[in-house]
Amino acid sequence: MSNTLKKLGDAELEIMQIIWNSNAAVTSNQILKELQERRKWQLSTLMTSLSRLSEKGFVNCDRSTGTNLYTPIISENDYKTKESKNFLQKLYNNSIQNMVATLYNNRELKNTDMAELRKFLDDMEDQYSAEEVQSTEEKL
Repeated sequence: MSNTLKKLGDAELEIMQIIWNSNAAVTSNQILKELQERRKWQLSTLMTSLSRLSEKGFVNCDRSTGTNLYTPIISENDYKTKESKNFLQKLYNNSIQNMVATLYNNRELKNTDMAELRKFLDDMEDQYSAEEVQSTEEKL
């Protein structure tokens, strides 16, 4: 993943989420229809944003069919990973512990959130341990 990945604005992120959630290439009219619930945009406004997303390297526009079909170049997971790392670095000096402590100390995390986080981490640890055992067995 490139370190030069640009940040998405709120509207661009909404557009990308529609494209990422599609199982196939989407047209601008399909995107506009999905956006209508949140934004009162004209097609020209959307086309400007799609053009910007193309320039930033987020979407590919296939014009070969006579209808512009948009597909993602950057995966949702890659973008979220990059943005999460940037967020953690800028606000919490790369410390997840600092982030959780801040949220907990300011009563933004409830006990149910902590229990959910604890279970998630335990499950991840169990999965990681199982993968390590399998990898070791394959080497033998």
